[in-house]
Amino acid sequence: MDVNQYLDIFIEESKEHVQCLNESLLELEKNPEDLDVINEIFRVAHTLKGMSATMGFNKMSTLTHDMENVLQSLRNKEFTVNSELMDILFNCLDALESYVNSIADTGNEGNNDYSHLIDLLGEINNKMRNNAGRHEETSSEGGQAEEIVSPTIELNQYDRNAINKAYEMGLNVYQITVVLDSGCVLKSARAFIIFQLLERYGDIIKSVPKVEDIEDENFDFNFTVVVVSKEDKQLFINEINSISEVRNVIIKEMESTPLHVRSDNTVGLSSQQNTDTASEFESEIANVSDEHAITNKKAKTGKTVRVDINRLDVLLNLVSELIIQKTRLEGLAVGEKSQAFTETIEYLERITTSLHDAVMKVRMVPIETVFNRFPRMVRDISKELGKEVNLVMSGEETELDRTVIDEIGEPLIHLLRNSIDHGIEPVEERRRLGKPDAGQIFLRAYQDGSDVVIECDDDGQGININKVKSKIIEKGLVSKELVGNLSKKDVIDYLFRPSFSTADKITDISGRGVGLDVVKHKIESLGGIVDVETEEGKGSKFIIRLPLTLAIIQALLVVVGEEKYAIQLSSINQIIKISPDEIKKVQNQEVILLRNNVIPIIRLDKVLDVPKEEKVEKKLTIVIVKKGDKLSGLLVDGIIGQQEIVQKPLGKLLSGIKIITSATILGDGNVALILDVNSIV
Repeated sequence: MDVNQYLDIFIEESKEHVQCLNESLLELEKNPEDLDVINEIFRVAHTLKGMSATMGFNKMSTLTHDMENVLQSLRNKEFTVNSELMDILFNCLDALESYVNSIADTGNEGNNDYSHLIDLLGEINNKMRNNAGRHEETSSEGGQAEEIVSPTIELNQYDRNAINKAYEMGLNVYQITVVLDSGCVLKSARAFIIFQLLERYGDIIKSVPKVEDIEDENFDFNFTVVVVSKEDKQLFINEINSISEVRNVIIKEMESTPLHVRSDNTVGLSSQQNTDTASEFESEIANVSDEHAITNKKAKTGKTVRVDINRLDVLLNLVSELIIQKTRLEGLAVGEKSQAFTETIEYLERITTSLHDAVMKVRMVPIETVFNRFPRMVRDISKELGKEVNLVMSGEETELDRTVIDEIGEPLIHLLRNSIDHGIEPVEERRRLGKPDAGQIFLRAYQDGSDVVIECDDDGQGININKVKSKIIEKGLVSKELVGNLSKKDVIDYLFRPSFSTADKITDISGRGVGLDVVKHKIESLGGIVDVETEEGKGSKFIIRLPLTLAIIQALLVVVGEEKYAIQLSSINQIIKISPDEIKKVQNQEVILLRNNVIPIIRLDKVLDVPKEEKVEKKLTIVIVKKGDKLSGLLVDGIIGQQEIVQKPLGKLLSGIKIITSATILGDGNVALILDVNSIV
């Protein structure tokens, strides 16, 4: 069988299982006695083992097999969870993640050698087996372990014909009874592994109890199957005994049986009928060996389907083109428009809007997919720094567009690392300040209008404004005389500059002034903003505000010179008309006074280098835009109006222009550039 066709599915499902394993191990570290968590870890490790073995990834299957043995001993309470064991299991998790990433990149497991982990797991397994060995040799009453006798199973005419046909073809027929450990929790899963193994070397023609009952765990700790195979029975004994939780295997060869004489005095089946029966039988066996086919016997149908993100991108692009054509249709000059034409256009607009909303909902992904990777990271960093940190997450169900989800992970990693290293104090310091030993970091997400807000809040020491000012002076960014005039917000803004750090020494975690610079650059490239609230001695809160989607947005179209530009509607505060003499200059910066607020003015024609005729105008149009709580005025020549636009990437040649995020195609077929308000302001 060619397994390459299943590689993408294997990679995607393996990543999900690795993440599940990560969460469960963190939970086990908090609650070492929780048997449900141990069972969940065992189930995931077992699933990964089966998947990797089927795909031929032997390193993964070997590692998960040894993990499975350790976890089984934990389930049987032959061993207790301790710090050393948890470190080993986390290292095994990292190894599995490395294997999966290597398979995703190269199609194979790579040259990573984790044999030391297998050795450590082997040592633990040997200890456990030595402790538990005595108890397995005798029953609870001190006698010999009970003897299991292979049962006599009833064969119908179909079974007998199939057995006779097998012997005619020179094959062997075995009756195999498998006895599982009495402590086996997932009996059906273990039975399914054995069914898969048997199918590798032969065909199963009968099962007692029935396959449906085995799937539903409606059986004791043993089951019997009849197998047709060309292999020797010793092979089956060795292979089945190699599976964990198998206590005993009993195999006996079945004898051929005479053909049954029917009531109509016809004898057995013709040769052609026998061939048909064998073919029909082989199809039936294929169903028995397939887990999904077993489920299909109950007529269950999946209600979800995995779709490649590239296909969704194509679908979204087609919807975008439809919206563009709808806009062009609205702008066509067709003389006097009839009522029917107007109604048709309105109906088309409703359809395209509904279609767009439906496609966007398909692309929306819970932010949980990003949040789930952080508990392990917080655990490792806090352990490295010798701090106690609790991460509390909320709002994981909040949804964002897939394109935003793919980009938001890196900024959040830097914020969390910053909170642990710079924010949360060491245990001794927290005790001295009367704080709990364990610092708290709150990671929240919620939707606010057309934006999603993500907050990273800690109860640490907050930002030392005086220390930041000292660094500003030390780096020569502002003179000692002027630094005192900086507001608290202005001082904090310096933390987001490249190479600016308040750390006293460079470590693996901080000190190079990269973290917050990456956060600001990435968030602003996504059309979002970052705000900071801090109180010295009590903690800091970083607030990220992001658009729900980057594909289709509401925008205001403006005219500058002879060019048209788009400004995202969510960035606009208001539009005003002023007379030229209302513009004043403060420290060589043009400003206006609006409701007692001084607002700087930016002439877009100069920023964008757009040629423009010099003429005296009675009224000027100002678009007031906001960046956080800061307002600025963009001077434009005219307003076209609000419009739903489709964002198109600029391409590699124009990717370095910061003041422009993307472009759109207007209804008349011309291109308008979309301005990045954050960069302009």
